[in-house]
Amino acid sequence: MTHNQIVVLAGGVGAARFLQGVVQVAPPEEVTVISNVGDDEEIYGVHVSPDIDIVTYTLAGVVDEAKGFGLDGDTFAVVDGLVRFGADAWFRLGDRDFATCLYRTLQLRAGRPLSAVTAEVARAFGLSLRLLPVTDQRLATMVRTPAGPLAFQDYFVRRRTEDEVLGVEFAGADEARPAPGVLEAIARADAILIAPSNPFVSIGPILAVPGVREAIAAAKAPVVTVSPIVGGEAIKGPAAKMFRSLGGEASAAGVAAHYRGLVGTLVIDELDANQAGAVAAAGVRPVVADTIMRGPREKANLARVALEAAGLSAREWAAGEGGALEPARHEP
Repeated sequence: MTHNQIVVLAGGVGAARFLQGVVQVAPPEEVTVISNVGDDEEIYGVHVSPDIDIVTYTLAGVVDEAKGFGLDGDTFAVVDGLVRFGADAWFRLGDRDFATCLYRTLQLRAGRPLSAVTAEVARAFGLSLRLLPVTDQRLATMVRTPAGPLAFQDYFVRRRTEDEVLGVEFAGADEARPAPGVLEAIARADAILIAPSNPFVSIGPILAVPGVREAIAAAKAPVVTVSPIVGGEAIKGPAAKMFRSLGGEASAAGVAAHYRGLVGTLVIDELDANQAGAVAAAGVRPVVADTIMRGPREKANLARVALEAAGLSAREWAAGEGGALEPARHEP
């Protein structure tokens, strides 16, 4: 049996759900996830890695599906206890989620790198894929707004993405280095997939780490991404608003233009099939498919479409319940 190496650039809920599909149609042992860490923040004295934990909890089957993050059935005694003392508990970190973050914090303070701790946490939750932070160094996504620069969690959680985004910067990017294994995984990959994540604040921090974008551009593997914009809007999160406020077009064509020169194929939703020509005009091959990840079958089908667009055959027998997977439409 052929063993492929699949690299997925990931950040946020959309990436976690996409990965649920990937591990249905490809052996998890063949998958390396390179995660955004620009959202990482110290909250209540512990190091929170939201995007790493979303992927971990989702693939372990313990995520709070209603929220898309955190642990299912978690309690909030610690945060509620802090409120008693007048703390501004705007970040609702559950008790068992707090335990994950506390363990991470203690290990980091003992001098272990984030990549080693992440691998240990992933194993503890039963994951067999490889989960890598893009860097072991501190990388902070800063959002420029009319109210001034905001740390990402302030913008995203405390202020609920209500501020207009004038720009996005990545503090620490110039000094950051790819975590061990990141560049090697990209160089060895048979397929590089960019999950349907926010291009600015989920994928942007990954590409800002020196050497990562260059490694992807130089890789032998096809690079395929899934549009996070469907019908002019984001399925979840502020990506569409960011496209508009930063001078781009909130559309599949806008996504193609954003990734021009890096991505060879863009999977766009059937709702945006009429934009296939504009995507192609941006130098990116369009593939039309159902990109709405409603359930396991749809997630598996989208992953299969992305892998086949990269020239790999998905393992359709692993697609779960729901019958045969849907074919994609390849546009010229």
